Amino acid sequence: MKPLLIGSEIYRNSTYGPKHPLAIPRVSTTLDLIRTLGWMDPARTLDSPMATVAQLTRFHTPAYIAALKAAEAERDVPAEVRSRHHIGAHGNPVYKEIFRRPATGAGGVLLAAALTAEGGIVHVPGGGTHHGRPDRASGFCYLNDPVLGLLAWLEQGLTNILYLDIDAHHGDGVQDAFHNDPRVFTLSVHEGNRWPFTGRLEDRAGGHARNIPVPQELNDSEMDWLLHHAILPLIRHLRPQAIMLQCGADALEEDPLARLSLSNNAYWAVARAVRDAAPRLIVLGGGGYNPWSVGRCWAGIWGVLDGHHPPERLPPEAEAVLRALVYNRAAGRSPPEHWFTTLRDLPRPGPIRLEIRHLAEATLEGLPQPAGGMA
Repeated sequence: MKPLLIGSEIYRNSTYGPKHPLAIPRVSTTLDLIRTLGWMDPARTLDSPMATVAQLTRFHTPAYIAALKAAEAERDVPAEVRSRHHIGAHGNPVYKEIFRRPATGAGGVLLAAALTAEGGIVHVPGGGTHHGRPDRASGFCYLNDPVLGLLAWLEQGLTNILYLDIDAHHGDGVQDAFHNDPRVFTLSVHEGNRWPFTGRLEDRAGGHARNIPVPQELNDSEMDWLLHHAILPLIRHLRPQAIMLQCGADALEEDPLARLSLSNNAYWAVARAVRDAAPRLIVLGGGGYNPWSVGRCWAGIWGVLDGHHPPERLPPEAEAVLRALVYNRAAGRSPPEHWFTTLRDLPRPGPIRLEIRHLAEATLEGLPQPAGGMA
């Protein structure tokens, strides 16, 4: 089965506010690049539905979902709601589509889970909000669509699922949601000593989680080492029935909210390596706060999943998409030319530090027996 792509126009012109890191267009830029590259097959491109209240309350509390809907209707929240649910506080602003946008992301991931019931690959760049809590927003995430998708897979009868997260920030909401469920193994590669300040190497969530808190300036060579000496050996050991890969693009060197130094080649290598590692694969977006680096990275991930090779120079239509972007941070005042003209970054190799080797070794220590065979 050829991969499927799920998107939505709700992300176009939707913003968290002019001064927020998510003031930038990400999913719309990704989809526009895929289209202008000629990589979008209408027969395999689906519009994301909006998740229903019943679907969302499979994980989130009814009171919290009601508060999100009321915040969208009123464009404001009472003080007690702000305090209880962190809506309009802690970096989670009230904005025009505060319920519809995350509910659409969740609907796309739930659709992906349904479409992969018998196997297959689905890319949902609008998904990946991995910090959301059952009763509150967290880390710019109002809902936790990865958790909802994983629950949908479990409801199909799967018993051995791997959640792999390569966002620069620890996938805390997903790990905590499945802390007591050995059917979901979570593996997070993230920058150590960065918000949310969880995901220590020693944190194993009862044995079915591993965390790889990498040092600043993680380079492509080091990510490749982790891929081949930690991630892939773990997958071979677990033999999962399904993999959900969260590809938050904030580990790229150009991102303003982290201090890692990957090129998009490292992301594409991970996607390529796990593409056929399990019968079912869902690939999500996540973090990422530079519109050029995020859009180019996620479009390239779709290229990897669907067997396309990026051109040496982008066609004029794709270049026009990138030249039209506006970014109100310092990097947006004088972007380098290759952000407009290429999809692939130059590789960013470097020495493999001893800490990286130790992290890889520790990841494989004491792995549990697989919860169930491949099916």
